[in-house]
Amino acid sequence: MPVSFSTVVHPEFVKKPATRYRALGALRDAIVRFLARRAALADLRDHDDFALRDIGLARGDIEAAVYGRPIPPGGTKAS
Repeated sequence: MPVSFSTVVHPEFVKKPATRYRALGALRDAIVRFLARRAALADLRDHDDFALRDIGLARGDIEAAVYGRPIPPGGTKAS
């Protein structure tokens, strides 16, 4: 059975311009969060162990702190 152009189902973001703008806004927000986290990781990794200890982090806790994951009491044990 041939499919005519009028029967093709388009995704919702193609049908409504407002939905496209929301999708683009969500993409922009995700990119901004990614760049902010990447900058925070780079900044914290540049600190020495003494400075990290002053703010209550161990080197192994940096990613958990930046991404908002819980850090175990006492932090990560350095070997």
